[in-house]
Amino acid sequence: MKEQREGFRSFMSAALDEARAAGARGEVPVGAVVVAEGRVVARAGNRTRELADPTAHAEMLAIRAACAALGSERLVGHDLYVTLEPCPMCAAAIAAARIGRLYYGAADPKSGGVAVGARVFSHPQCHHVPDVYDGIGAAEAEALLRDFFRDRRGAETAPGGR
Repeated sequence: MKEQREGFRSFMSAALDEARAAGARGEVPVGAVVVAEGRVVARAGNRTRELADPTAHAEMLAIRAACAALGSERLVGHDLYVTLEPCPMCAAAIAAARIGRLYYGAADPKSGGVAVGARVFSHPQCHHVPDVYDGIGAAEAEALLRDFFRDRRGAETAPGGR
């Protein structure tokens, strides 16, 4: 993973706000924001249960909203902040959208697709690799997830699932 840029301004607090809102809706608390030129252009939290859609991860929803706002399938020069390491599906979407920089908080040793598991960006079939910065806001993101699953132990949701 890369070292942060000089003059770096994090938007992880906005992603954490989306994660908290997702948790309040009963979704796994993951949030994402797409940023261009120092401005949030799209934001989302997980909505897989609400939408009955296994692809409604925070990253996917934020990328879709940003593309719609831009009127393009490419988000060249955009940054994505997400509270949890993207899964393989989301990492592939990040590459397809040509996101410039990915910032994520908590590592996901069970379902991650960036630093563990599939490591999507390291495959020769991956046509675009963003700059990746991990551990941004990790402690708060981890606490949100830990508390969410602790409060739901014995319920139908198992830890690690979105």
